Amino acid sequence: MNRSKRLLRAGVLAGLLLAGAAARAAEPPLPDRDPHSYANPAQLRVTQVALDLSVDFKRKRLSGTSELQIAHVDPAARELLLDTRDLSIERVETSSDGKTWSKAAFQLAARDRVLGSKLSIAVPADAQRVRIRYTTAPQASALQWLTPAQTAGKRQPYLFTQSQAIHARSWIPLQDTPLVRMPYSARIRAPKNLRAVMSAEMHEQPAADGAWEFVMPQPIPSYLIALAVGDIAFRSTGERTGVYAEPSLLDRAAYEFAETEKTMELEEQLYGPYRWGRYDLLILPPSFPYGGMENPRLTFATPTVITGDRKLVSLVTHELSHSWSGNLVTNATWSDFWLNEGFTTYLTNRLNEAQYGLEFADMERVLGLQDLRDSEEQAEPADRVLVRATPAADPDEVFSSIPYERGALFLTWLESLYGRPAFDRFLRGWFDEHAFKSASTAQFLAYLDEHLIAQDRSKASAAQIDAWLHAPQIPAFAVLPRSDAFTQVESQRAAWLGGALATSALPTSGWAVQQWQHFLDTMPASVTPAQLQALDAQYGLSKTPNAIIASSWFRAAIAGGDQAVWPAAAQYLQHVGRMRLLGPIYRAWIATPDGRVYAQQTYAQARAGYHPIAAASVQRLFDERP
Repeated sequence: MNRSKRLLRAGVLAGLLLAGAAARAAEPPLPDRDPHSYANPAQLRVTQVALDLSVDFKRKRLSGTSELQIAHVDPAARELLLDTRDLSIERVETSSDGKTWSKAAFQLAARDRVLGSKLSIAVPADAQRVRIRYTTAPQASALQWLTPAQTAGKRQPYLFTQSQAIHARSWIPLQDTPLVRMPYSARIRAPKNLRAVMSAEMHEQPAADGAWEFVMPQPIPSYLIALAVGDIAFRSTGERTGVYAEPSLLDRAAYEFAETEKTMELEEQLYGPYRWGRYDLLILPPSFPYGGMENPRLTFATPTVITGDRKLVSLVTHELSHSWSGNLVTNATWSDFWLNEGFTTYLTNRLNEAQYGLEFADMERVLGLQDLRDSEEQAEPADRVLVRATPAADPDEVFSSIPYERGALFLTWLESLYGRPAFDRFLRGWFDEHAFKSASTAQFLAYLDEHLIAQDRSKASAAQIDAWLHAPQIPAFAVLPRSDAFTQVESQRAAWLGGALATSALPTSGWAVQQWQHFLDTMPASVTPAQLQALDAQYGLSKTPNAIIASSWFRAAIAGGDQAVWPAAAQYLQHVGRMRLLGPIYRAWIATPDGRVYAQQTYAQARAGYHPIAAASVQRLFDERP
C-alpha cells in the first residue's frame, strides 16, 4: 500500500478516535450489500423463514418449500434477489395475506463458482410472502449424507448441515448474508426411527403426522440455521444444558461435557445473561469438518474432543462464548469475521482462566499464538490482516486462525491498556447495545472510541489501531502470552534431543494434552527418524486414541522423515474429518515428492468420508503446492 493511502486510512481512523466523548456521534450505518451475496435487503428484506422439507436419504436430497416473509424497505422495489447454489427451483408464488397464492415469475441466473446462482423473483407491491418449492442437489456444499458405516453406531444413515460461511444457499433459497437476521420455523419429515434436530426450540417427539417441528424465535443470520437427522439420543447435563449424540457415544459425551452449565454461569457473571433459552450440544460423526459450529441453542461438535478426561472442553467454551459474540452480535459481512472469532477467542481464554486456572489458560493462549504464526506463514500478505483491503473472493479459501488469534490479541492489548474491570464493562455494553444485531468494524471502532478510548486518549493512538486492523505483521507492542508449563516441556525436549535424557525418562505422565501438543507441534528440524521411532515405541503415539495428539504426532513424524508412520497416518485420515487435524498432516506430506504421491493416494481413499467443505480445503493444498 502506498504512503498516501496509508495516510488517508490513518486519517479516517483518527477521525473516529478523536471525535470526543462530549456528544455521541451517530453510529456508522451497515453496508447496503454484501460482496458475498446477491441479496438486496436495502430494497426487499427477508424478515422470517418457514421451512417445510422432506429428507430423502436414497436420493440424497431435501425437497419442499421455503416460505419467506418480506419487508418492502424501498416501496418502489419489485424484484426480490435471493442466493441459491445448485438448487432446482420448481415453482415460486407470492401472497399478500399468506392464504391466497399467485404464481410469480422468476429467473435463475448462471452459476458462479463461489456465489452460486442469483434467484430473481418478481413481487407485486402488496406481496408480503414468497413461497419457493425446490429440491437440493446430492452435491450440495452444506450437506453431508453419511451411510450407516460412516456413523458411530453403524445402524442408520445420517445427515448434517454446515452453513457457514455461504453454504446455507445450497439447501435453502434465501438472503444468505449475515447482514440479514430473521427468526425461522421448520417442519422436517424424516424417515421413521430417525430423529431430526435443529438450531431452534425442539420437541421430544414428532407431530401427529410424523414431522419434527422447530421454532427459532430470535432473529439469526442464515449461516446459523442448522439441521441434523440420524439415530440421535439425548441426555440432560444441567437445568439448561444437555447432549445429543448417537446412542453408542451418549454416555461418554455426557460425562465429557458435564460442566457446561457451570461454564454458562461463569460467562453470565462476566458478560450478561444467556439469551437463547437452552444450550445443548450435538456430537456429530467424525466427518464433521470443524471442531465446533456455534449454531444457537445447539452447538454442533466433533467427537475428536471426547477424551474421557475433560481436557479439551475449551472447544465447548469457545462455542458457548459465541452465544454472545457471533450469535448475539454478528459480523455484518465476512470481511468483519474477526468481530465474531476474535471476540470469541478472547472470551474463551477468559473463561478458561476462570474455570480451569491461569496455567491452563496460558497454555491455550500460547497454542493459539503458534496457530497464528503457522497461519501467517501459509497466508498471502493480504490475508494476514484483520480487515482485508478488498473482500476475499471466497470466505472459505482464506479461512485461518488469523481472525481468531490476532483478534483476541487485539482485545488483550486493549484490556492491558484500560484494565480488566473497565474492559469487561466495555464488552458487556457492546453485547447489550448490539444484541440481536449485525455489526461492522466501523461500528465497533465508533463504539470503542466513545466507550473505552475516550477514558484516556493518550493510551491508544489511531496508528496503533490501524496496525492491528491492517498491518500484515503482529504489532511490536502486542501483549504476547507465555506458558511456564511449556517452557519446562521445551527444556525437557532439548535434553532428550541432546541425549542427556532417555526417551523413557521424559516426564510425560504429568503432561496435559496441551503439553503434548506443544512438544510435538514445535519439534525442531534436528530431530531424527530414529528418535521419532523411539518416541513412538515408548508412548504408542501412532495408536493413541486422542485425535488431537495423533494429528500433532503424525505431522511431526512425517516432517521429521519417519516413513514408518505413513500407513498409520493414512488410516487416521480415513477416520477423521476435522480440517484442523487433516491439514497439517497433508501439508507435511506434500512438502516432499514421495510424500505428495502418498498424500494423493490417501486423499483418494479418504475423500468420500469428508464433508464437501473439508474435501475442498484439502484439494486446495494440492492445487497450491505443485
